[in-house]
Amino acid sequence: MKFDRGWLPGARDVDWIESIARPLEPAQEAIEAAAAQPERIPIVDRDSGRVLAALAAGRRRIVEVGTAYGSSTLWLALGQPADGTIVTIDPDRSRTDLARGWWREAGIPDERITVVTAKALEAFEHSEPALAGPFDLAFIDALKPEYEAYLDALVPRLAPGALLIADNVLWSGRVADPAEGDANTQALRAFDRRVLGDLRFRATILPVGDGLLVAGFGG
Repeated sequence: MKFDRGWLPGARDVDWIESIARPLEPAQEAIEAAAAQPERIPIVDRDSGRVLAALAAGRRRIVEVGTAYGSSTLWLALGQPADGTIVTIDPDRSRTDLARGWWREAGIPDERITVVTAKALEAFEHSEPALAGPFDLAFIDALKPEYEAYLDALVPRLAPGALLIADNVLWSGRVADPAEGDANTQALRAFDRRVLGDLRFRATILPVGDGLLVAGFGG
């Protein structure tokens, strides 16, 4: 039991973990470099990515809301079994085409990852066949005001025992700050409260990256 609540992991701890962790795939380094260009495409950081890979172990059917450059998709694919599949949703074909190239570079066969090129809520509403489920892991990292709507769409598609994971749920400290009230912050705050209060889930928030909500689904 940790008695010193005043201590929180800092840069030194993060650097030490990184020093003993498995090296990144060249494709992952390429995604990071591309995301850092002037357009600055948001991707999961390494800390969150490593958590995603660990949680994907044994999860054969994964759905992801929000692809961008495919960084989180790749972390999940590298963590899940070799016969696992991922369905990822994003309306921006120019980004997901780049992502496909990086997945191939990392040795992920095309048939393991299906890209649904559409706005997520529209894809769910139109009953896109690839999204039928049941899925044993769902990852949310897209438009923050739509997080609760993604949740409503995903719950019927989750298998008992599935994991629900959502990124950015602490929003760089804004969610916990009562003085912050912009639309994204309010939406994330409501989403966090809802999932952690939902008796169908066993949920917590990990202070990793920008905040990672992890919830086990009881069905």
